[in-house]
Amino acid sequence: MRVAFLVNDLALSGGMSVIMHHAHRLSELDGWEVTLVLVRDPDAATWHGHAHSSRVRTRTREQALAEHYDVAVATWWETTFSLFEMSADRYAYFVQSLEDRFYLHDDAGRLGAGLTLDLPVSFITEAHWIADTLAAVRPDAPCHLVPNGIDKDVFTPLDSAPVNDSGPLRILIEGSPSSWFKHVHAAIDAAAAMTEPRHVTVVTGHPKGLGDVAADAVVGPLSQAELADAYARCDVVLKLSSVEGMFGPPLEGFHCGATCVVTPVTGHDEYVEHGYNGLITEWDDLRGTARQLDLLARDRALLGVLRENALATARAWPSWDQTSPLMAEALETIARAPQPHTTATSARLLADLRAGIEIYDSHLRDRADYARRAMRFERRIRRVLSTRPVRLLLALRRFRAVRFAARPLRPLTARLRRLAT
Repeated sequence: MRVAFLVNDLALSGGMSVIMHHAHRLSELDGWEVTLVLVRDPDAATWHGHAHSSRVRTRTREQALAEHYDVAVATWWETTFSLFEMSADRYAYFVQSLEDRFYLHDDAGRLGAGLTLDLPVSFITEAHWIADTLAAVRPDAPCHLVPNGIDKDVFTPLDSAPVNDSGPLRILIEGSPSSWFKHVHAAIDAAAAMTEPRHVTVVTGHPKGLGDVAADAVVGPLSQAELADAYARCDVVLKLSSVEGMFGPPLEGFHCGATCVVTPVTGHDEYVEHGYNGLITEWDDLRGTARQLDLLARDRALLGVLRENALATARAWPSWDQTSPLMAEALETIARAPQPHTTATSARLLADLRAGIEIYDSHLRDRADYARRAMRFERRIRRVLSTRPVRLLLALRRFRAVRFAARPLRPLTARLRRLAT
């Protein structure tokens, strides 16, 4: 079985880590050849700390065009641009989230990512909610559920949850500050709003982008082993994401004896149960989240119960060695099945493209109307500023006595400037 996973690069990320775990284990199977096809600049072809097998091949897009595969698999919406350039018997799409949600409503990437779900492919996904959504929007397309595993060699479940009876509540916040949907700063603010003693550690691969924040420690980027140590030193993983596929950090924290406070983000229900192994907070509720953290800081018995139950959840969760055979089975099934028909998918793709164009056309008309109104207002201001009385008044600003006398009017003029812009 020759399989190609199309990736943008090999930079460290949750999604790339999932791909690497599957590629590593598939490459160890007899008769399997696994290739990572880099559809972008080959200068990015470094492993960046991912666990990998020497049997996993890497190819640039140009090199891969000369090869043939049993199944070619897109792994991100942009990689679908190269998917059908590959010579392959079958084509698949590994969907780790509905990727249009990573973009704001007026971003062109939102339309592009959404349209790729109309392609004539078989789907593979990692979470029940994604499988259910794909079944609803693409009932004609096969969809294979392959849950994410956990590297039990790194995140080894503890025998019992650690006890923190009296020290400050130790909170770990993980994520990239440059990703708006991770809401890292909101999590930091929620922890800072607590009234009980706490110790906050922020783990991020981009510490320089974090800025000056109310945290006791900022660490990263970390290897997986270093991340496991960080989880083991915390009581609570705080994660306030608004977009996820099947987020890993709270589950990794469970293996290391921590509980979690999370939003009801898509994928949380794969393993988080409110009041059993973690707490679920409301959206955009800084004070409510702080109160939940304060509750855990005050009620150490509750904290202990949540941590023990989180550990029980972790023990029952499968390892990558248990889930990767499901990926192998999905790929073998796709290779044997007939290629999805293109007529229905083409019609759906064009219908969605038309709807997207109409939406963006409406956005552009709104912006053009706003620009026209702004220009009319600006022309009025220019006419007023060009009058002789106003020019004389502005010329008086060079006198210190005039500036001193006008100081009480500064709040008013500042407000007028804000209104004008």
